[in-house]
Amino acid sequence: MTGADGRWAAAVTSAGEYAVLVDVATLPAGETLRDPASNPRTVTVALGATAAALFPLGEPTTGGSEPTSDGTAAPDATPDAEGDGGTAITGGRVAQQAVNGLIFGILLALASVGLSLLYGTTGLSNFAHGEQVTLGAILAYVGTQALGLPLVAAGVVAVALGAASGWLQDAGIWHPLRRRRVGNTQQMIVTIGFSMVLQYTFQFFFGGGRLRIVIDNPVPVQLGPVIVSQQSLISAVIAVVTLVGVAWFLVGTRTGRATRAVSDNPALASASGISVERIIRLVWTAGTGLAALGGVLIPLYFNSTSWNMGGTILLLMFAAVTLGGLGTAYGALAGSLVIGLIAEMSSLVIPSDMRYAGALLILIIVLLVRPQGILGRAERVG
Repeated sequence: MTGADGRWAAAVTSAGEYAVLVDVATLPAGETLRDPASNPRTVTVALGATAAALFPLGEPTTGGSEPTSDGTAAPDATPDAEGDGGTAITGGRVAQQAVNGLIFGILLALASVGLSLLYGTTGLSNFAHGEQVTLGAILAYVGTQALGLPLVAAGVVAVALGAASGWLQDAGIWHPLRRRRVGNTQQMIVTIGFSMVLQYTFQFFFGGGRLRIVIDNPVPVQLGPVIVSQQSLISAVIAVVTLVGVAWFLVGTRTGRATRAVSDNPALASASGISVERIIRLVWTAGTGLAALGGVLIPLYFNSTSWNMGGTILLLMFAAVTLGGLGTAYGALAGSLVIGLIAEMSSLVIPSDMRYAGALLILIIVLLVRPQGILGRAERVG
């Protein structure tokens, strides 16, 4: 039975192909299926995902609509059908995409804040930071699916190991390079190579398919016209609490103020008695821990992860950090929210596969107007 808007939903407990049939006897008086030959339609369903079957009404067409690869219909375009999939832009869709964008932006901020702090304290653009996100996701996957740990326990272990990997990286790679006065450009090239090594290591051991941290179907939560999965809401709450904790650490603790001092002027901070190397080691540890937490939570939003997930969102993280203002944690948060909103809202008018391109276009436009970013400080050149 459909709702007042003609929509319906049915939960399934196993993946596979399902036949969807519309009982034409129940259609409103005077209504017919535009393509009677496509009734019933076979839909391929994967657990944790949504598969749609569209049965347009109207006068039957001569050729009918061609079903797409996911079992949905491809009806004839109409003047009021805009955006991805030919669905009209409605208030409900706008609200849905706005909420999705806020949640994605908050989760993206977890990884972006660590990347921004690292750039602020060392001047290094770490192209391997995305793989720290993937590491957190894969560790959570191993914990839940291979070791049988509860999700919370697997997440805690993943974050702890992710933070430990940052400590080991700085101790074994980056501190020796800094001690030998290797420039940031050379170090950046090392991060690119390190990123490739980690990516293909993940692919070698875990394959190129999708990995699901949890295999249960998401529980939907209705918030007015918006439907959000329960795990996405919990992930957003955890991310907000963590970001508030990071803000308190930077503002309200002595070590946090020392971190900000090193980010502003490392030479002056060192002259003031602050151990710059200790602060950098702390930033590496905390930044990779935050990235690992993002790696645990982002796949819960997307319902799966893969060996190259971190590489996929790396440009978005750099865009968020640059848009917000290089080296500022609050700027990374602001930039992530903007990128998340633009990425999700743009799918209202362009295909969803291009939504990240729309976010990067906004980055270019904003930087043309304000080169220092949203919360960055203008600097004199020359």
